[in-house]
Amino acid sequence: MPKFLVPLCSAALLSLMPMTSRAAPDAPSTSAHPAPPPANPSAIPSAIPSENPLAQTLTLSAAIERALTSHPRLRAATFEVEAADGAVQQAALPPNPSLGLEQEDTRRETRTLTVLLSQPLEIGGQRAARTALAQRGRDISQAELDALRAELRADVVQAFFVALVAQERVTAAQESLRIAGGGAEATARRVSAGKLSPIDETRARVAEATSRIELRQAQADRLAARHALAAAVGIDEALIGTLDGDANSLPALPAEAAVAQRLADAPSLRRARLEVERAQAAYELERTRRIPDVTVTLGAKRAQEIGRNQAVIGVSMPIPLFDRNQGAQREALKRRQAAEQLAEAEAMRVRAEVLSAAGELRARADEVDTLQHSVLPGAREAYTAATRGFELGKFGFLEVLDAQRTWLQARMQWLDALARAHRANADLERRLGAPAQQP
Repeated sequence: MPKFLVPLCSAALLSLMPMTSRAAPDAPSTSAHPAPPPANPSAIPSAIPSENPLAQTLTLSAAIERALTSHPRLRAATFEVEAADGAVQQAALPPNPSLGLEQEDTRRETRTLTVLLSQPLEIGGQRAARTALAQRGRDISQAELDALRAELRADVVQAFFVALVAQERVTAAQESLRIAGGGAEATARRVSAGKLSPIDETRARVAEATSRIELRQAQADRLAARHALAAAVGIDEALIGTLDGDANSLPALPAEAAVAQRLADAPSLRRARLEVERAQAAYELERTRRIPDVTVTLGAKRAQEIGRNQAVIGVSMPIPLFDRNQGAQREALKRRQAAEQLAEAEAMRVRAEVLSAAGELRARADEVDTLQHSVLPGAREAYTAATRGFELGKFGFLEVLDAQRTWLQARMQWLDALARAHRANADLERRLGAPAQQP
Protein backbone atom coordinates (compact mmCIF):
# COMPACT_ATOMS: atom_id res chain seq x y z
CA MET A 1 0.00 0.00 0.00
CA PRO A 2 1.38 3.46 -0.77
CA LYS A 3 2.55 5.29 2.35
CA PHE A 4 0.41 8.35 1.75
CA LEU A 5 -2.75 6.16 2.02
CA VAL A 6 -1.95 4.98 5.56
CA PRO A 7 -3.21 8.16 7.39
CA LEU A 8 -6.36 8.22 5.27
CA CYS A 9 -7.19 4.61 6.05
CA SER A 10 -6.54 5.15 9.76
CA ALA A 11 -8.90 8.12 9.84
CA ALA A 12 -11.57 6.12 8.02
CA LEU A 13 -11.33 3.24 10.51
CA LEU A 14 -11.59 5.63 13.46
CA SER A 15 -14.70 7.27 11.99
CA LEU A 16 -16.39 3.84 11.62
CA MET A 17 -15.86 2.86 15.26
CA PRO A 18 -19.06 2.65 17.38
CA MET A 19 -20.01 5.83 19.18
CA THR A 20 -20.09 3.97 22.48
CA SER A 21 -16.35 3.37 22.30
CA ARG A 22 -15.56 7.09 22.02
CA ALA A 23 -16.37 9.60 24.74
CA ALA A 24 -17.47 13.08 23.71
CA PRO A 25 -14.79 15.61 24.65
CA ASP A 26 -17.23 18.03 26.23
CA ALA A 27 -19.74 15.58 27.75
CA PRO A 28 -19.76 15.15 31.50
CA SER A 29 -19.28 11.83 33.25
CA THR A 30 -22.32 9.55 33.09
CA SER A 31 -23.84 7.01 35.41
CA ALA A 32 -25.54 3.71 34.90
CA HIS A 33 -29.06 5.16 34.95
CA PRO A 34 -30.62 8.38 33.69
CA ALA A 35 -29.88 11.11 36.20
CA PRO A 36 -32.83 12.52 38.14
CA PRO A 37 -33.74 16.19 37.69
CA PRO A 38 -32.87 18.81 40.30
CA ALA A 39 -35.38 19.30 43.08
CA ASN A 40 -35.91 23.05 42.64
CA PRO A 41 -35.63 24.74 39.24
CA SER A 42 -35.22 28.18 40.78
CA ALA A 43 -32.11 27.03 42.66
CA ILE A 44 -30.02 27.00 39.49
CA PRO A 45 -26.86 29.06 40.07
CA SER A 46 -26.77 32.27 38.06
CA ALA A 47 -23.09 33.14 38.25
CA ILE A 48 -20.23 32.02 36.07
CA PRO A 49 -16.55 32.11 36.97
CA SER A 50 -14.59 34.95 35.43
CA GLU A 51 -11.18 34.45 33.88
CA ASN A 52 -10.28 38.16 33.90
CA PRO A 53 -8.62 39.16 37.20
CA LEU A 54 -9.95 42.71 36.78
CA ALA A 55 -13.54 41.53 36.47
CA GLN A 56 -15.79 42.10 39.47
CA THR A 57 -19.08 40.73 40.67
CA LEU A 58 -21.86 42.87 39.26
CA THR A 59 -25.13 43.51 41.05
CA LEU A 60 -28.17 45.18 39.57
CA SER A 61 -27.79 48.27 41.73
CA ALA A 62 -24.12 48.63 40.79
CA ALA A 63 -24.96 48.24 37.11
CA ILE A 64 -27.65 50.93 37.30
CA GLU A 65 -25.38 53.30 39.22
CA ARG A 66 -22.56 52.81 36.71
CA ALA A 67 -24.86 53.45 33.75
CA LEU A 68 -26.37 56.59 35.30
CA THR A 69 -23.00 58.10 36.10
CA SER A 70 -20.76 57.29 33.16
CA HIS A 71 -22.76 56.10 30.16
CA PRO A 72 -21.74 58.03 27.00
CA ARG A 73 -25.35 58.62 25.94
CA LEU A 74 -26.14 60.19 29.30
CA ARG A 75 -23.06 62.40 29.16
CA ALA A 76 -24.07 63.53 25.66
CA ALA A 77 -27.56 64.43 26.90
CA THR A 78 -26.00 66.37 29.79
CA PHE A 79 -23.96 68.39 27.32
CA GLU A 80 -27.18 69.14 25.42
CA VAL A 81 -28.69 70.60 28.59
CA GLU A 82 -25.59 72.73 29.12
CA ALA A 83 -25.80 73.87 25.51
CA ALA A 84 -29.41 74.89 26.12
CA ASP A 85 -28.23 76.90 29.12
CA GLY A 86 -25.96 78.77 26.75
CA ALA A 87 -28.90 79.43 24.44
CA VAL A 88 -30.88 80.91 27.36
CA GLN A 89 -27.92 83.10 28.30
CA GLN A 90 -27.56 84.30 24.73
CA ALA A 91 -31.27 85.03 24.34
CA ALA A 92 -31.27 87.28 27.40
CA LEU A 93 -28.56 89.57 26.02
CA PRO A 94 -29.56 92.94 24.51
CA PRO A 95 -28.44 93.86 21.00
CA ASN A 96 -25.00 95.41 20.64
CA PRO A 97 -24.53 99.09 19.81
CA SER A 98 -22.86 100.06 16.56
CA LEU A 99 -20.21 102.72 15.95
CA GLY A 100 -20.16 104.61 12.65
CA LEU A 101 -17.81 107.10 11.03
CA GLU A 102 -18.86 109.36 8.15
CA GLN A 103 -16.89 111.94 6.22
CA GLU A 104 -18.22 114.49 3.76
CA ASP A 105 -15.84 115.95 1.13
CA THR A 106 -12.18 115.02 0.87
CA ARG A 107 -10.70 118.49 0.96
CA ARG A 108 -9.23 119.44 4.26
CA GLU A 109 -10.67 122.93 4.33
CA THR A 110 -14.29 121.90 3.65
CA ARG A 111 -14.59 118.31 4.87
CA THR A 112 -17.00 117.27 7.64
CA LEU A 113 -16.33 114.32 9.94
CA THR A 114 -19.20 112.67 11.85
CA VAL A 115 -18.94 109.98 14.56
CA LEU A 116 -22.21 108.14 15.43
CA LEU A 117 -23.08 105.63 18.16
CA SER A 118 -26.34 103.76 17.48
CA GLN A 119 -28.21 101.55 19.95
CA PRO A 120 -31.26 99.44 18.94
CA LEU A 121 -33.99 99.35 21.61
CA GLU A 122 -36.37 96.39 21.80
CA ILE A 123 -39.57 98.07 22.95
CA GLY A 124 -42.05 95.28 22.19
CA GLY A 125 -40.87 92.77 24.83
CA GLN A 126 -38.89 90.77 22.32
CA ARG A 127 -36.00 90.00 24.65
CA ALA A 128 -38.28 88.56 27.35
CA ALA A 129 -40.18 86.51 24.76
CA ARG A 130 -36.93 85.32 23.20
CA THR A 131 -35.61 84.29 26.62
CA ALA A 132 -38.84 82.43 27.41
CA LEU A 133 -38.54 80.50 24.13
CA ALA A 134 -34.94 79.55 24.90
CA GLN A 135 -35.97 78.50 28.41
CA ARG A 136 -38.66 76.20 26.99
CA GLY A 137 -35.98 74.64 24.80
CA ARG A 138 -33.85 74.14 27.87
CA ASP A 139 -36.76 72.49 29.68
CA ILE A 140 -37.18 70.09 26.76
CA SER A 141 -33.49 69.19 26.89
CA GLN A 142 -33.83 68.49 30.60
CA ALA A 143 -36.93 66.37 29.98
CA GLU A 144 -35.04 64.41 27.33
CA LEU A 145 -32.22 63.87 29.82
CA ASP A 146 -34.69 62.56 32.40
CA ALA A 147 -36.32 60.31 29.81
CA LEU A 148 -32.93 58.97 28.74
CA ARG A 149 -32.02 58.30 32.36
CA ALA A 150 -35.21 56.28 32.80
CA GLU A 151 -34.61 54.50 29.49
CA LEU A 152 -31.05 53.59 30.43
CA ARG A 153 -32.20 52.33 33.80
CA ALA A 154 -34.84 50.13 32.14
CA ASP A 155 -32.32 48.91 29.57
CA VAL A 156 -29.87 47.91 32.30
CA VAL A 157 -32.58 46.11 34.28
CA GLN A 158 -33.72 44.22 31.20
CA ALA A 159 -30.19 43.35 30.05
CA PHE A 160 -29.21 42.24 33.56
CA PHE A 161 -32.10 39.81 33.91
CA VAL A 162 -31.69 38.60 30.33
CA ALA A 163 -28.08 37.74 31.19
CA LEU A 164 -29.22 35.98 34.36
CA VAL A 165 -31.81 33.95 32.45
CA ALA A 166 -29.24 33.16 29.76
CA GLN A 167 -26.91 31.82 32.45
CA GLU A 168 -29.69 29.65 33.83
CA ARG A 169 -30.35 28.37 30.32
CA VAL A 170 -26.74 27.22 30.19
CA THR A 171 -27.14 25.47 33.53
CA ALA A 172 -30.36 23.82 32.38
CA ALA A 173 -28.69 22.75 29.12
CA GLN A 174 -25.78 21.27 31.07
CA GLU A 175 -28.23 19.33 33.21
CA SER A 176 -30.03 18.20 30.06
CA LEU A 177 -26.78 16.94 28.56
CA ARG A 178 -25.93 15.12 31.79
CA ILE A 179 -29.32 13.41 31.83
CA ALA A 180 -29.13 12.53 28.15
CA GLY A 181 -25.60 11.19 28.54
CA GLY A 182 -26.60 9.02 31.49
CA GLY A 183 -29.59 7.67 29.61
CA ALA A 184 -27.48 6.90 26.55
CA GLU A 185 -24.92 4.95 28.59
CA ALA A 186 -27.61 3.01 30.44
CA THR A 187 -29.32 2.20 27.14
CA ALA A 188 -26.05 1.07 25.57
CA ARG A 189 -25.45 -1.39 28.41
CA ARG A 190 -28.94 -2.82 28.09
CA VAL A 191 -28.49 -3.17 24.36
CA SER A 192 -25.25 -5.04 24.98
CA ALA A 193 -27.10 -7.31 27.42
CA GLY A 194 -29.77 -7.97 24.82
CA LYS A 195 -32.58 -6.33 26.84
CA LEU A 196 -33.21 -3.45 24.42
CA SER A 197 -33.18 -2.94 20.70
CA PRO A 198 -30.24 -1.13 19.05
CA ILE A 199 -32.81 1.38 17.80
CA ASP A 200 -33.26 2.56 21.39
CA GLU A 201 -29.53 3.23 21.64
CA THR A 202 -29.67 5.25 18.42
CA ARG A 203 -32.52 7.33 19.83
CA ALA A 204 -30.59 7.89 23.05
CA ARG A 205 -27.49 9.01 21.13
CA VAL A 206 -29.59 11.39 19.04
CA ALA A 207 -31.07 12.87 22.21
CA GLU A 208 -27.57 13.29 23.64
CA ALA A 209 -26.33 15.02 20.47
CA THR A 210 -29.37 17.31 20.49
CA SER A 211 -28.67 18.25 24.11
CA ARG A 212 -25.07 19.04 23.22
CA ILE A 213 -26.21 21.34 20.42
CA GLU A 214 -28.65 23.06 22.78
CA LEU A 215 -25.85 23.59 25.30
CA ARG A 216 -23.61 25.24 22.73
CA GLN A 217 -26.47 27.48 21.61
CA ALA A 218 -27.21 28.40 25.23
CA GLN A 219 -23.55 29.29 25.75
CA ALA A 220 -23.60 31.50 22.65
CA ASP A 221 -26.79 33.19 23.89
CA ARG A 222 -25.18 33.78 27.28
CA LEU A 223 -22.17 35.44 25.66
CA ALA A 224 -24.45 37.65 23.54
CA ALA A 225 -26.47 38.59 26.63
CA ARG A 226 -23.32 39.63 28.49
CA HIS A 227 -22.25 41.76 25.54
CA ALA A 228 -25.68 43.42 25.56
CA LEU A 229 -25.38 44.02 29.31
CA ALA A 230 -21.97 45.61 28.87
CA ALA A 231 -23.36 47.92 26.19
CA ALA A 232 -26.31 48.88 28.39
CA VAL A 233 -24.05 49.65 31.36
CA GLY A 234 -21.46 51.36 29.18
CA ILE A 235 -18.40 49.31 30.19
CA ASP A 236 -16.17 46.67 28.66
CA GLU A 237 -17.63 43.17 28.82
CA ALA A 238 -14.32 41.83 30.15
CA LEU A 239 -14.84 43.86 33.35
CA ILE A 240 -18.09 42.04 34.14
CA GLY A 241 -17.50 39.06 36.38
CA THR A 242 -20.19 37.00 38.01
CA LEU A 243 -23.75 38.33 38.11
CA ASP A 244 -25.14 38.61 41.61
CA GLY A 245 -28.90 38.32 41.24
CA ASP A 246 -31.92 36.05 41.15
CA ALA A 247 -33.72 35.76 37.83
CA ASN A 248 -36.74 34.29 39.59
CA SER A 249 -37.33 37.49 41.60
CA LEU A 250 -40.15 39.00 39.58
CA PRO A 251 -41.14 42.62 40.26
CA ALA A 252 -44.31 43.40 42.12
CA LEU A 253 -47.34 43.77 39.89
CA PRO A 254 -48.29 47.47 39.63
CA ALA A 255 -51.72 48.55 40.84
CA GLU A 256 -53.99 50.22 38.32
CA ALA A 257 -54.21 53.39 40.41
CA ALA A 258 -50.43 53.64 40.66
CA VAL A 259 -50.06 53.12 36.92
CA ALA A 260 -52.60 55.86 36.20
CA GLN A 261 -50.85 58.25 38.57
CA ARG A 262 -47.43 57.64 37.07
CA LEU A 263 -48.81 57.77 33.55
CA ALA A 264 -49.66 61.46 33.95
CA ASP A 265 -45.95 62.22 34.41
CA ALA A 266 -44.56 59.84 31.79
CA PRO A 267 -41.42 61.19 30.06
CA SER A 268 -42.93 61.24 26.57
CA LEU A 269 -46.06 63.04 27.79
CA ARG A 270 -44.02 65.58 29.72
CA ARG A 271 -41.96 66.26 26.62
CA ALA A 272 -45.11 66.63 24.51
CA ARG A 273 -46.49 69.19 26.95
CA LEU A 274 -43.22 71.09 26.88
CA GLU A 275 -43.36 71.11 23.07
CA VAL A 276 -46.74 72.82 23.33
CA GLU A 277 -45.28 75.36 25.73
CA ARG A 278 -42.35 75.99 23.41
CA ALA A 279 -44.69 76.45 20.46
CA GLN A 280 -46.69 78.93 22.53
CA ALA A 281 -43.49 80.80 23.44
CA ALA A 282 -42.52 80.91 19.76
CA TYR A 283 -45.93 82.38 18.94
CA GLU A 284 -45.54 85.03 21.63
CA LEU A 285 -42.12 85.93 20.23
CA GLU A 286 -43.52 86.39 16.73
CA ARG A 287 -46.28 88.59 18.12
CA THR A 288 -43.73 90.87 19.80
CA ARG A 289 -41.85 91.18 16.53
CA ARG A 290 -44.80 92.97 14.94
CA ILE A 291 -43.62 96.02 16.88
CA PRO A 292 -40.47 97.37 15.20
CA ASP A 293 -37.33 98.20 17.14
CA VAL A 294 -36.29 101.80 17.74
CA THR A 295 -32.71 102.81 17.05
CA VAL A 296 -31.30 105.80 19.00
CA THR A 297 -28.24 107.51 17.57
CA LEU A 298 -25.84 109.84 19.38
CA GLY A 299 -22.75 111.40 17.88
CA ALA A 300 -20.60 114.42 17.09
CA LYS A 301 -19.97 116.28 13.89
CA ARG A 302 -16.83 118.33 13.14
CA ALA A 303 -17.20 120.89 10.33
CA GLN A 304 -13.89 122.45 9.24
CA GLU A 305 -15.56 125.43 7.60
CA ILE A 306 -17.12 126.70 10.83
CA GLY A 307 -14.36 125.32 13.03
CA ARG A 308 -16.42 123.71 15.80
CA ASN A 309 -18.08 120.46 16.88
CA GLN A 310 -21.81 119.84 16.61
CA ALA A 311 -23.92 117.27 18.45
CA VAL A 312 -25.85 114.75 16.40
CA ILE A 313 -28.99 113.10 17.84
CA GLY A 314 -31.24 110.78 15.88
CA VAL A 315 -34.07 108.30 16.25
CA SER A 316 -35.10 105.82 13.57
CA MET A 317 -37.82 103.19 13.38
CA PRO A 318 -39.09 101.06 10.49
CA ILE A 319 -42.61 101.85 9.35
CA PRO A 320 -44.72 98.64 9.55
CA LEU A 321 -46.64 99.43 6.43
CA PHE A 322 -46.38 96.13 4.55
CA ASP A 323 -44.53 93.71 6.83
CA ARG A 324 -46.19 93.42 10.23
CA ASN A 325 -44.84 89.90 10.73
CA GLN A 326 -48.29 88.54 10.06
CA GLY A 327 -47.07 85.51 8.12
CA ALA A 328 -44.68 84.43 10.87
CA GLN A 329 -47.42 84.88 13.46
CA ARG A 330 -49.76 82.64 11.53
CA GLU A 331 -47.04 80.02 11.10
CA ALA A 332 -46.26 80.01 14.82
CA LEU A 333 -49.97 79.81 15.70
CA LYS A 334 -50.52 76.79 13.47
CA ARG A 335 -47.43 75.10 14.82
CA ARG A 336 -48.76 75.56 18.33
CA GLN A 337 -52.08 74.02 17.32
CA ALA A 338 -50.21 71.14 15.68
CA ALA A 339 -48.18 70.61 18.88
CA GLU A 340 -51.42 70.46 20.89
CA GLN A 341 -52.82 67.77 18.61
CA LEU A 342 -49.57 65.80 18.72
CA ALA A 343 -49.60 65.96 22.51
CA GLU A 344 -53.14 64.60 22.56
CA ALA A 345 -52.20 61.79 20.18
CA GLU A 346 -49.09 61.01 22.25
CA ALA A 347 -51.22 60.76 25.40
CA MET A 348 -53.50 58.21 23.76
CA ARG A 349 -50.57 56.21 22.38
CA VAL A 350 -48.65 56.10 25.65
CA ARG A 351 -51.76 55.17 27.61
CA ALA A 352 -52.47 52.26 25.28
CA GLU A 353 -48.86 51.06 25.42
CA VAL A 354 -48.70 51.34 29.21
CA LEU A 355 -51.93 49.41 29.70
CA SER A 356 -50.73 46.78 27.22
CA ALA A 357 -47.36 46.44 28.99
CA ALA A 358 -49.05 46.20 32.38
CA GLY A 359 -51.37 43.49 31.09
CA GLU A 360 -48.43 41.65 29.53
CA LEU A 361 -46.55 41.77 32.83
CA ARG A 362 -49.52 40.34 34.73
CA ALA A 363 -49.96 37.56 32.14
CA ARG A 364 -46.28 36.65 32.21
CA ALA A 365 -46.22 36.65 36.02
CA ASP A 366 -49.20 34.27 36.06
CA GLU A 367 -47.43 32.07 33.50
CA VAL A 368 -44.27 31.92 35.60
CA ASP A 369 -46.26 31.08 38.72
CA THR A 370 -48.22 28.32 36.96
CA LEU A 371 -45.12 26.78 35.43
CA GLN A 372 -43.13 26.91 38.63
CA HIS A 373 -45.79 25.54 40.98
CA SER A 374 -47.86 23.26 38.73
CA VAL A 375 -46.17 22.27 35.48
CA LEU A 376 -42.59 21.80 36.66
CA PRO A 377 -43.39 19.63 39.70
CA GLY A 378 -45.69 17.42 37.62
CA ALA A 379 -43.15 17.02 34.84
CA ARG A 380 -40.43 16.25 37.36
CA GLU A 381 -42.52 13.61 39.07
CA ALA A 382 -43.44 12.04 35.73
CA TYR A 383 -39.79 11.85 34.71
CA THR A 384 -38.76 10.38 38.05
CA ALA A 385 -41.52 7.74 37.85
CA ALA A 386 -40.63 6.86 34.27
CA THR A 387 -36.95 6.49 35.20
CA ARG A 388 -37.71 4.17 38.09
CA GLY A 389 -40.12 2.16 35.98
CA PHE A 390 -37.45 1.83 33.29
CA GLU A 391 -34.98 0.53 35.86
CA LEU A 392 -37.53 -2.07 37.02
CA GLY A 393 -38.38 -3.07 33.47
CA LYS A 394 -41.95 -1.75 33.62
CA PHE A 395 -41.53 0.99 31.01
CA GLY A 396 -39.74 1.10 27.71
CA PHE A 397 -37.11 3.59 26.73
CA LEU A 398 -39.58 5.63 24.67
CA GLU A 399 -41.59 6.43 27.81
CA VAL A 400 -38.44 7.58 29.58
CA LEU A 401 -37.33 9.66 26.61
CA ASP A 402 -40.75 11.29 26.32
CA ALA A 403 -40.86 12.10 30.05
CA GLN A 404 -37.33 13.50 29.88
CA ARG A 405 -38.21 15.67 26.90
CA THR A 406 -41.35 16.96 28.65
CA TRP A 407 -39.40 17.83 31.76
CA LEU A 408 -36.66 19.68 29.90
CA GLN A 409 -39.15 21.51 27.69
CA ALA A 410 -41.04 22.63 30.79
CA ARG A 411 -37.84 24.04 32.27
CA MET A 412 -37.05 25.94 29.07
CA GLN A 413 -40.62 27.22 28.92
CA TRP A 414 -40.24 28.43 32.49
CA LEU A 415 -37.05 30.28 31.60
CA ASP A 416 -38.71 31.80 28.53
CA ALA A 417 -41.58 32.99 30.70
CA LEU A 418 -39.11 34.56 33.13
CA ALA A 419 -37.37 36.41 30.29
CA ARG A 420 -40.69 37.67 28.90
CA ALA A 421 -41.81 38.82 32.34
CA HIS A 422 -38.65 40.84 32.92
CA ARG A 423 -38.89 42.28 29.42
CA ALA A 424 -42.51 43.33 29.99
CA ASN A 425 -41.55 44.98 33.28
CA ALA A 426 -38.71 46.88 31.61
CA ASP A 427 -41.03 48.05 28.84
CA LEU A 428 -43.55 49.29 31.41
CA GLU A 429 -40.96 51.16 33.45
CA ARG A 430 -39.40 52.62 30.31
CA ARG A 431 -42.73 54.18 29.34
CA LEU A 432 -43.64 55.31 32.83
CA GLY A 433 -40.20 56.74 33.43
CA ALA A 434 -39.88 55.55 37.03
CA PRO A 435 -36.98 53.35 38.14
CA ALA A 436 -37.65 49.64 37.82
CA GLN A 437 -35.64 49.00 40.99
CA GLN A 438 -34.03 51.39 43.33
CA PRO A 439 -30.28 50.94 43.27
